Amino acid sequence: MFNIKYVSEKDKPFWLILDRHFSDKEFELKIRDKRGYVISDGDKPIGVMRYNLMWDYIPFLTLIHLDEAYQRKGFGRQAMLYWENEMRELGHDMVMTSTQVDEQGQFFYRKLGYVDKGALFFDDQPQEMFMLKVL
Repeated sequence: MFNIKYVSEKDKPFWLILDRHFSDKEFELKIRDKRGYVISDGDKPIGVMRYNLMWDYIPFLTLIHLDEAYQRKGFGRQAMLYWENEMRELGHDMVMTSTQVDEQGQFFYRKLGYVDKGALFFDDQPQEMFMLKVL
């Protein structure tokens, strides 16, 4: 059964299994600002999700990651819909995310109504594509 909650300090050991891309200080800010979530199947944590505000205005999903055994089972979709609804309730009328062009995430986001809006090109990495959804 799908559950989602804001991340707390007690979630840190689990969080670090799936996401090691930021500092302890950033983790504290996710807790403080309620911009990080733990996704669960019942009481079992299975994924994490976090966001920032791009230009201090547009919610920008920076990560959603589910344990591989729980991918393609609807948990990611439910988490995204939960987040989008929360952003709508906070008064936002659009959300953004990005993914590398060589990753499968772009297909997931398109199924949820996200539209390609541009890209960044790096010399030594795959192109990073930006996607937007009007709520």
